[in-house]
Amino acid sequence: MAINLFDDKSWFTLRPLTFTRPVADLRLGILTIAEKWSHHLQTDFGFHTQAYLQTKFKAKDATLLINGSVCPDEELIEAVTALHEGQVLHAADIVIAYRGNGINDYHEALSKLERVAYLSGFVKIDYPEQIFGCNDVELKKDFALLTKNRTSAKLSNTNTILGDHIFVEEGAVAECSTFNTLQGPVYLGKNSEVWEGCHIRGSFALCHDSQVKMGAKIYGKTTIGPFSRVGGEINNAVIWGYSSKGHEGYLGNAVMGQWCNIGADSNNSNLKNNYAEVRLWDYEKESFRKTGLQFCGLILADHAKCAINTMFNTGTVVGVSANVFGAGFPRNFVPDFAWGGAHGFDIYTLDKMLQTAALVYERRNTKLDEVERDIIAHIFETTKPYRHF
Repeated sequence: MAINLFDDKSWFTLRPLTFTRPVADLRLGILTIAEKWSHHLQTDFGFHTQAYLQTKFKAKDATLLINGSVCPDEELIEAVTALHEGQVLHAADIVIAYRGNGINDYHEALSKLERVAYLSGFVKIDYPEQIFGCNDVELKKDFALLTKNRTSAKLSNTNTILGDHIFVEEGAVAECSTFNTLQGPVYLGKNSEVWEGCHIRGSFALCHDSQVKMGAKIYGKTTIGPFSRVGGEINNAVIWGYSSKGHEGYLGNAVMGQWCNIGADSNNSNLKNNYAEVRLWDYEKESFRKTGLQFCGLILADHAKCAINTMFNTGTVVGVSANVFGAGFPRNFVPDFAWGGAHGFDIYTLDKMLQTAALVYERRNTKLDEVERDIIAHIFETTKPYRHF
């Protein structure tokens, strides 16, 4: 049995993070949302997403469709697996899952299928700031899921471990570092590395083939995705993978996409000087939206980069393939394919961006294929209205 994860309206409110992926491909906790459902249901998965993304994120032949913005838990899994053909599980106007042969639209499912109400609470991701906001809860759930009935590998006795809520996958190594698991679990993925002199507090996940560099200070509610390298000071941040924040500087209450790079001594603010509520740029509203948060730092979409000593103000959104550099604080919304900083912006032309992306992929022994190029080109065209330079 396979499943398909479908996008609802959250795909639009989660931009720019979803310009390059379906909602279910978002990583929070340890796994992506699609991987969470796959582990729970022990099945393969596909996606029902935007047409230009469907060539990369393909659909499966499946009659069970699940909302890609909803994170599973034990009670929700029980309700979804109990669905019969012709039934839709919903919470008010939110379609959680349905079984309907030939029905690929969740609006149609809600109007045509037998409704089954779900009355318990659940985690649903609708806005970028909810990714770091829900990361602690999801990390703890994923830790329990991935480590159940398994035995951890051992770390070197040069390390200091407070508590016993740590799990080390095969090939993971750490030396002369401290791990505090008293406030949350610590997960070290396969072939990951923690270099000497690091201080890490749970909840924390270091996914496979990633490294934490010497002397890093990492606070709880933080995830470092696969094939990434980090250093400096990090707090309540989610880095999806194939990205680098390798030097000193602060990243907090933040989301960092794939194929990103943060230059040395770059920092983001996560608290306004007047302690006021933080607003974030909203692509759907085409204006700034209140978040209800006092602490909210940086949202960095895929392929975005910044030079050394970059200063991001509280609540900054940086779009896909933006390249930020120069003195001073850039604006709180840096459009996709913008090139510049506080002094002003030009357009980061598509051909130059693709040349750089190809080199970045090569460094990770990966190829920028035509499917990826077409997706990037589509985003370049789609986001033209936001580049008022």
